[in-house]
Amino acid sequence: MEKTMKINGKQVSFTDEANLLEVIRKAGIELPTFCYHSELSVYGACRMCLVEDDNGRIMAACSTPPRPGMSIRTHTERLIRQRRVTLELLLANHDRECTTCVKSGNCRLQELANILGIGEIRFGQKNGRLPIDDSSPAIVRDPNKCILCGDCVRMCEEVQGVGVLGFAYRGSNAKVVPPFNKNISEVNCVDCGQCAAVCPTGALTIASHMEKVWSALHDPQKTVVAQIAPAVRVSLGEEFGLKPGTPATGKVVGALKKIGFDKVFDTCFAADVTAIEESCEFLERISKNQRLPQFTSCCPAWVKYVELHYPQYKDNISTCRSPQQMFGSLMKGIYAKAIGTDSENIFVVSIMPCTAKKSEAKREEFFKNGVPDVDAVLTTQELARIIREAGVVFDEVEEMPFDMPLGFATGGGIIFGGSKGVATAVMRVIGKEPDFKTDKDNPNIKTAEIDYNARKIKVATVSGLGNAKKLLEDLRAGNKYYDLIEVMACSGGCIGGGGQPQPNSNDIRKSRKQGLFGHEKLMQLKSPLENPVIKDLYKDNLGEPGSAKAHAMLHTTYTNRKRINESICFFEEQLNTAKKRVVKVCVGTCCYLSGAYDLFSTLKDKLSQEDFKDKVELAATFCFENCTQSPCVMVDDVLIGEATVEKVINEILKQTAVQ
Repeated sequence: MEKTMKINGKQVSFTDEANLLEVIRKAGIELPTFCYHSELSVYGACRMCLVEDDNGRIMAACSTPPRPGMSIRTHTERLIRQRRVTLELLLANHDRECTTCVKSGNCRLQELANILGIGEIRFGQKNGRLPIDDSSPAIVRDPNKCILCGDCVRMCEEVQGVGVLGFAYRGSNAKVVPPFNKNISEVNCVDCGQCAAVCPTGALTIASHMEKVWSALHDPQKTVVAQIAPAVRVSLGEEFGLKPGTPATGKVVGALKKIGFDKVFDTCFAADVTAIEESCEFLERISKNQRLPQFTSCCPAWVKYVELHYPQYKDNISTCRSPQQMFGSLMKGIYAKAIGTDSENIFVVSIMPCTAKKSEAKREEFFKNGVPDVDAVLTTQELARIIREAGVVFDEVEEMPFDMPLGFATGGGIIFGGSKGVATAVMRVIGKEPDFKTDKDNPNIKTAEIDYNARKIKVATVSGLGNAKKLLEDLRAGNKYYDLIEVMACSGGCIGGGGQPQPNSNDIRKSRKQGLFGHEKLMQLKSPLENPVIKDLYKDNLGEPGSAKAHAMLHTTYTNRKRINESICFFEEQLNTAKKRVVKVCVGTCCYLSGAYDLFSTLKDKLSQEDFKDKVELAATFCFENCTQSPCVMVDDVLIGEATVEKVINEILKQTAVQ
């Protein structure tokens, strides 16, 4: 039902808007905000969106619901003065080296300072600088630029369900930090980059590979090859004034050639290969009824999430490498030989919408003789900066096609960039086109049923790790069952990746997806099996899909990455009982407070030495019900209270001697 209220003296209608801010913006009036995102819970901390009613009462528009008959004003003299003071206080507590900040020109704090006419800051600047955390391969955290808006905290917890950022301390000492003030690489961050995507300042930014790429481009000994992910072609144009979702494939290729890349290929080619290998693996699992459901493996943030939080499901992930890593393997393993050079002379640059691709490229599984399959990863944002830095005028770039042979792809490869795309491509390989519908119990999950060889195959797709977490819990509880599950860490899939242009809102993601799937409709070949170049690839190099050669080049393995402190550890359920001695360290609350984590780390180092190597299995467990003598350790069946490294080692030696 339509209702009315007054904004700045004019009648404005509203219906189901959640707060005054939405009504005000619907009326064409922009209010400044830092902490408001429609996809996150209302926080109301920045106090920039204040409005005033006719009685002089001030309220936050983001947290005040609209009521019929209300009368508010948005830009009174009092409100403007209040906003300026608030902004000055934020700037006084902020590192103001804007000219060298990577977010300069795209910083919300800088933008509002200009809009509100802040020409002078009357308050002194904060003394001292906090250390910058660049330990992550994907994200750089600069606490000196944090304005405590809480956007990253809520994104990580509410949308992604990871929760590795939170508020610590109080008052003027308040900070946003990982648990125990550790570096971000030492906690369970999955590198999805969604925190950086919502950060309004330079406090959270993307780790840059731009210098590595420039160095390679200037090296005459290197053949520099780019691969372009499907989601990039419908988002890069936003950086140069195009509408979200506008395909700019030809201009992207042309710009890269102008910058100096030797070859520009399409990641969609590798996506076609991925769909073929994954469908082959899926049919084998279905025939044997083993390791089901099969999870897709294209998203490195999702893979790392399972390794860290649900390692019991790591064997359910498809062993197929992601398209990025398949491409790198084909480049270094086949293409290098075809052009008569060594793999180390090929420099592979991935252009991705995703920050987690940076950490994926550094996984040890994707190195051969010390040479990475993918040498550098540029996000869409970084590509835009490189184009500007090179002096290329994007609007004037001549469109060019991808290079062959790895520039030929089908529609199945193109739709990998959006949610439902991978599952659709896999089903197309087995000759089916899924008709996805919204799950009746969870609107964030799309499902389809496929008739295949007298069996109904149940397929599900989900995006956003918080939604994936709910699905995993339903699987564990036995409430749901599917045969194939596509998971994308970022909402909407790769088109909503942490490296995409900002803003990265729900409406913009929808436009990108429409552009991507609209582009796919124009493709004459829909199924990856129809790709003639891939047919030649298998015929000349790999044999059959799923062959030993294909597995060696295109598949991988996964690891249990559950942590204690900065160490990767096994928990009790992952024990290999074939070992001669089993040592379990309690990491429950009392034992933790008594130093169990440090004890575990020291034991891990000690037991890795030659005297104990391959003779002892170390694991973490919870509560021996001996809390008064914490920390507690059990060696086989012997419980040690008030445990020390010396006590544990002596018990191991004692039991070994008796044996």
